[in-house]
Amino acid sequence: MLLKSTTRHVHLFAGTVQNDAIVPCGDRLTLTLDPDNEFLWNDAAVQRVRAEFERLVAASNGAELTEYNLRRIGSDLEHFIRGLLNDGAIAYNLETRSLNYSMGLPRVAQD
Repeated sequence: MLLKSTTRHVHLFAGTVQNDAIVPCGDRLTLTLDPDNEFLWNDAAVQRVRAEFERLVAASNGAELTEYNLRRIGSDLEHFIRGLLNDGAIAYNLETRSLNYSMGLPRVAQD
C-alpha cells in the first residue's frame, strides 16, 4: 500500500518515481512541491523548503512510517511555506490557472 499525504502545496509519498510511475518504498520519502504552480519560486526558497523537509524527516527518524506522520510533516511544510510567503521569499503566481490566494490575500505596497 502506498502511504501518502497531499496538501494544497505539498505532496508526500513513501516511494520513488520511476518511468513516470510511483513505486512504493518503505524507506524513501518523495516530495512534490507546489504542483499547481500557485507561487513564484526561486532556487533559494526551494532549497529552504527541501532543507526543512529533510529536518522534519530526520526529526521523525525512528518513528513508524504512517499516514498520520506523513500528514504531520506535510502540515508543518505548509506552515513553513506560509512563512516564506509572509517574509516575501516567495510570491503568488498571478498567471496560474486558478488564483485563490490559499495562504491569504497578497500584500499591496501603500504609498
